Amino acid sequence: MRKRTRFLGAALATAAALTLAACGSGSGDAGKDKPAADVSAEPQKAGAIVLDAPKPKPDLVLTDTSEKKYELVKETKGRPVLLYFGYTYCPDVCSTVVADIAAAEKKLPKAEQEKLQVVFVTTDPERDTPKRMREWLDAQGGQDIVGLTGDFDTIQAAAKPLGILVEKPKKEKDGSVTVSHGAEVVGFSPKDDGGHWIWTSSTTSDQYAKDLPKVVQGENP
Repeated sequence: MRKRTRFLGAALATAAALTLAACGSGSGDAGKDKPAADVSAEPQKAGAIVLDAPKPKPDLVLTDTSEKKYELVKETKGRPVLLYFGYTYCPDVCSTVVADIAAAEKKLPKAEQEKLQVVFVTTDPERDTPKRMREWLDAQGGQDIVGLTGDFDTIQAAAKPLGILVEKPKKEKDGSVTVSHGAEVVGFSPKDDGGHWIWTSSTTSDQYAKDLPKVVQGENP
C-alpha cells in the first residue's frame, strides 16, 4: 500500500497559490493508507483570496448521490456556492477540507445554512459511486453537501477554466492509485453566480466560519 501527497505551487489568475494534491491509495478501503511520505508547499493565505476577475460557474451536468441528474448552473443559480474537486479515497487532504467546511457551515444561522450550497465533485469517478460518496460525505459531517460523479473528461473540462488541475487517476504497478487534483475551494457569489473567491487546503474551519457569512451575502470576506 502506498500513498503520496505533494503540493506544487502555481499562479492562479490573481497570483494566488494553486495547490496540487497527488494522493495514492490502494484498491481497498482508504483507512489502510499510510501517513504522507512528504509534504511541501509554497506559503499560502489561510483566508479567502479575492479574484481580480470572477470565474464563470461551470456548466456541469453530472449525477448526484441520489443517482439523479444534477445541473450545477440551474440548481445553484442565485445561491452562494462552494465548489471542491476531490475524491473519497484521498487519505488526508480531501477529508480535512470537507470536514472543515462542514463544521464551519454548521456555525451559520439556519437561514444562511439553507442558502449556502457546498458541492463536492469527484476526481475519481470510476471508484466514487453515488452510494460511496454519500456515505463518505456524511462521515465528514457533510450531510447537506451535494456529491457529484460522472464522466471524467466532463469533470476535468469543468475544473480547467477555474484554474484547477485534475489529472486522470493512474494505477501504479503495485496496485495503488495516484489521483492528482488541485486542492482549492472556489466560492461563487449569489449576486452574479461568478467565482470570486479561492480558499487553499491550509484554510481552517475557523477561517471558513469567519468568511462564510459574508460569502452568503455576496460580499468579499
